[in-house]
Amino acid sequence: MTDSVVTRFAPSPTGYLHIGGARTALFNWLLARQSGGKMLLRIEDTDRERSTDAAIDAIVDGMKWLGLDWDGEVVHQFSRAARHREAVEEMLAKGAAYKCYASAAELDEMRELARAEGRPPRYDGRWRDLGGSAQEAAAILEGRKPVVRLKAPRDGETVIDDKVQGKVTFPNKDLDDLVLLRSDGNPTYMLAVVVDDHDMGVTQILRGDDHLTNAARQSHIYRAMGWTPPAWAHIPLIHGQDGAKMSKRHGALGVDAYRAMGFLPEALRNYLARLGWSQGDREFFSTEELIEAFSLDQVHRSPARFDFAKLENMNGHFLRAMPDDALLAQFIASLPYLPGGAEAAAKLDDVRKAQLARALPGLKERAKTLIELLDGAQFLFAARPLAYDEQASQILSPEGRAHVAALAPRLGQLPDWTAAAAEAAVRAYVGDSGAKLGQVAQPLRAALTGRSTSPGIFDVLETLGREESLGRIADAST
Repeated sequence: MTDSVVTRFAPSPTGYLHIGGARTALFNWLLARQSGGKMLLRIEDTDRERSTDAAIDAIVDGMKWLGLDWDGEVVHQFSRAARHREAVEEMLAKGAAYKCYASAAELDEMRELARAEGRPPRYDGRWRDLGGSAQEAAAILEGRKPVVRLKAPRDGETVIDDKVQGKVTFPNKDLDDLVLLRSDGNPTYMLAVVVDDHDMGVTQILRGDDHLTNAARQSHIYRAMGWTPPAWAHIPLIHGQDGAKMSKRHGALGVDAYRAMGFLPEALRNYLARLGWSQGDREFFSTEELIEAFSLDQVHRSPARFDFAKLENMNGHFLRAMPDDALLAQFIASLPYLPGGAEAAAKLDDVRKAQLARALPGLKERAKTLIELLDGAQFLFAARPLAYDEQASQILSPEGRAHVAALAPRLGQLPDWTAAAAEAAVRAYVGDSGAKLGQVAQPLRAALTGRSTSPGIFDVLETLGREESLGRIADAST
């Protein structure tokens, strides 16, 4: 790699930033950052009917959340339509493009004939050499609005030397004269992509392998304009765990959905990097390590399989490895996006923030996602008197409540309110009463949290503090 590498991520704003697009953006970002080059962001909004501002906002927000910054301003493809038309005029002047007056009915006839003869349905090139002819004059007189088509080579082959797929050969007879300019004067996607990539100085195009045939067609536009095509790299698409084409049930969701499911951007970024790329058996990379290690030589040719269980396990690793202060900040920032998180955020005063900070080391050991972390922290946000779940209600039997009530004065007399001091007091009571630790600790847990599971019960006591703990114990004792 050299410092002249320029990549681009060019999504269409017709929906959310889906997981496959996010991986494409990540790979482009890694290539650019590794070389000290640039990654550009271009919104391909030529489809005006389907492009929305909400989708653009979702793409930009998803990129920012994933930590994939881009260089320069966001480029909107539609705003460059005049430049695209200028390129078409140049190709017309060179004889590399032509006006086609074929009607919709004629195009349908061509397709039907091709199907009947067992050929791929495509345009037959009938207007290719009729510029300035009597037929063209008649079409103009009739008021027909032409499209402009590329005069693609008919003989020989087009070879794409792909950095992932290797050399891929396309017989030119299978590549028809694609439309560059629609009859309403608007440029097509195929034209706009080439002109924009050239003008933006893109040196490396990395995208899904569903665009591989497009590379052959677009290379013809490059040559028609006298431009050098960029390097190509087409990565296999992501499949579901069962090997089928990815759908919503497999995880083909927007990046915003993964945020709402409580995944960390660091973990999702790491997981996406490992989908289709590997470096030995290593699973976990810091951002800096990813940038240093990433290489197109190690991108696989076969489709990657998305596995939610692996993503959850990876997220749990990153969650536990993150410094507590960084995780606390990430958790608080994520609350508005988590189910029930907005309600918790509204209750997060200074006291609860301090409690949460104390509880975090214990909470994160039991969680794989921020949703599980929030679930484990619910006892901090609960209002008195607590609502006990079914298991907690069973645990708080008359015998269980009696143990809790007997513990109250012992805990209330502690000079220091620490987990260690609370544990000593509870164990002393267990020894004096002849009960087993579980017969005492479980009712105490239910009284303090409203649940049968929680972080370590002595840590819970320390986290809640003396006043809140004794208040909840009193509520459960009556």
